Amino acid sequence: MNREAALQVLATPLAQELLHSELLTRLAYVGPDGYPRVVPIGYIWKDGRFVVCTAWNAPKVKALQSNPRVALTIDTQTHPPHILLVRGSAAVEVVDGVPDEYLEASRRYVPRQQWSAFETQVRGLYDRMARISITAEWAKLIDFETTLELSSRRSAR
Repeated sequence: MNREAALQVLATPLAQELLHSELLTRLAYVGPDGYPRVVPIGYIWKDGRFVVCTAWNAPKVKALQSNPRVALTIDTQTHPPHILLVRGSAAVEVVDGVPDEYLEASRRYVPRQQWSAFETQVRGLYDRMARISITAEWAKLIDFETTLELSSRRSAR
């Protein structure tokens, strides 16, 4: 699959619903010992890329600088589940202060009445952060309703 095909999957209504939901993504990457890691993390979907931000010295930053290949998943807790799977490459940029993308992503998860205290705490905590931009190179949307419906049609023929 190429980037354009991945973006077509990510542009579908259900994928857009998942991308703009309050669900966390799970980011998978390869650690320095060669073993995979999976961490839940907040993100935003911006300009056709996933953007996640973290402490500049977080273990995943060094690992992604060594091996930028990642996988992401966003999935619902409903039945049947809706699942968005993505594979791609990460680019890491260490920036001064707190990136706007971190605050934008956090607004999805932090209750409005707690926002001011949260933002003050974050700005006092981080003098530098890593902005990680993930370019999708492969994507698959599993919704089971459509998948099962198509499977049923095929077996009826």
